Amino acid sequence: MGLFGKFISKIKGTAHASASDWDELEVSLLEADLGPRLAGEIIVAAKAAKADSADSAIIHTLRSALSHKPRTLTKSETGPTVVLVVGVNGTGKTTSAAKLAAALSRQDSLVLLAAADTFRAAAVDQLQTWGERLEIDVVHGAPNADPASVAFDAAQQALARSVDYLVIDTAGRLHNKSDLMAELGKVRRVIEKVLPVQEVLLVVDATTGQNGLAQAKVFAESVDVTGLILTKIDGSARGGIALAIEQSLDIPIKFVGTGESVTDFAPFEPEIYIQGLL
Repeated sequence: MGLFGKFISKIKGTAHASASDWDELEVSLLEADLGPRLAGEIIVAAKAAKADSADSAIIHTLRSALSHKPRTLTKSETGPTVVLVVGVNGTGKTTSAAKLAAALSRQDSLVLLAAADTFRAAAVDQLQTWGERLEIDVVHGAPNADPASVAFDAAQQALARSVDYLVIDTAGRLHNKSDLMAELGKVRRVIEKVLPVQEVLLVVDATTGQNGLAQAKVFAESVDVTGLILTKIDGSARGGIALAIEQSLDIPIKFVGTGESVTDFAPFEPEIYIQGLL
């Protein structure tokens, strides 16, 4: 049963919920990483509604928290569309870059991948393995190459080869390290000497907790994040932190990763997600 399902079924047809019911709901909301602000708004809305319309009140509050910005990728009017994939280590960033490239390729688009996470040698090997499996070319440099130089080379190749999309996997930044965030900003500036960057997608682990909001704030300040990729939403993870990020920063979730397979990746559907919570 969804996050709110047990609560709603309990208060349906009753005059009011008990104090322990409200406490139970609040604990559930906080455990789902919706954050104190959104959790408080949901409690207020549900208390103000009649028992039989509590679900409608909750749905309205959840919808209000969501960003109203477009959830589709912004495409370049001329030349390749450049997508930077950013995030901290361990969120599934490199895998998400490959899955995104695969999804675009299935739409009959010509896609080029770039392995600019040169600080982690395994990331380059991982992306190359994905590229071979997906039959998508991967631009990479020598071991420990400058990430900006790899990205610059990839942008030049994307332009010369007239690809539809260039998807760049960047180094997994620790959001509290200002020098590393500055390096990520440098990568973007170097790319834009060749091509404009249309999208910067931040990968957020659905199990990350409130630290995900702190990460999103710093990334947004450094590289102008345009959308989220929510990973590890399979199993028991509800990804409530993503709703908290949308409400606080107005950054839309654009894609979700729901498993290990390359096809376990899809556009985010807000209504399906909200109904799942209920």
